[in-house]
Amino acid sequence: MAKDDHIAFETALSERAGAVEALLRRLLDARALPGEIDRPERLMAAMRHGVLNGGKRLRPFLVLESAALFSADGEAALRVAAALECIHCYSLIHDDLPAMDDDDLRRGQPTVHKAFDEAAAILAGDALLTFAFDIVADEATPLPAERRAALVLALARAAGLGGMAGGQMLDLDAARDLPDEAGIIRLQAMKTGALIRFACEAGTVVAGAPAPDRERLAEFGSAIGLAFQLADDLLDLTADATTMGKATGKDAAAGKATLVALHGPDWARRQLDGLVGQASALLEPYGEAAYLLKAAARFIAVRSS
Repeated sequence: MAKDDHIAFETALSERAGAVEALLRRLLDARALPGEIDRPERLMAAMRHGVLNGGKRLRPFLVLESAALFSADGEAALRVAAALECIHCYSLIHDDLPAMDDDDLRRGQPTVHKAFDEAAAILAGDALLTFAFDIVADEATPLPAERRAALVLALARAAGLGGMAGGQMLDLDAARDLPDEAGIIRLQAMKTGALIRFACEAGTVVAGAPAPDRERLAEFGSAIGLAFQLADDLLDLTADATTMGKATGKDAAAGKATLVALHGPDWARRQLDGLVGQASALLEPYGEAAYLLKAAARFIAVRSS
């Protein structure tokens, strides 16, 4: 990525992250909504710790940029982006638990179960998961009811047993029974790729774009989702914990099945180049309007954290 392109992308990413974080702060205040009885202070503190702790907000960025590609309602897209970030953060909180990946550090800070306790971390994750659907379904998301319903369904499929949660199960099983290459790709497409695919597809749903556009953006999301996990596995092997903000080298130490472990770092870098090319080609029909999404694909492949 050229220096000027990189600066433009980083600026846009930071601006979108700021907007998403500001909305999340408003949504995660102490005020109970109609239909809620109360918001327990300690639960809210644990949720905020797991959500308002920095991070690139890449998935929300993809929602916002895919929506902008079709001139979608900005407020609706922002709320969907915030909902997706709630799902992502819930997954990180639970993934860090001792029964899962057992991590003490996330984004350079103590994980939720370390800052609070395991029970609070479980409940914070549960609450963020359900709150995500609350955000999308709420009439405060300015979309026709059928589009909100379509987004709820797509998000549930991406996050649930046939998507991210199912992929987490496959990942745990892989520690006992190493999958082959096809199994690794399926696992990663579910565990990591499903939410990234949703992020790219969601903008077309917000906009009410035609089915071919929704399919094209979903395919773009699948390509960059695979690239994200490939880059993540490469970083786990080559980066340090300070740069990553979390423990590294755990995959190799655990003998975990990854494409990088199977084929090596040089192969992974070649694959990343190919996936960026594939992703960029899918966006060609949109011309210059897709500039930031193409930049996101390049960023995912070459990121250092």
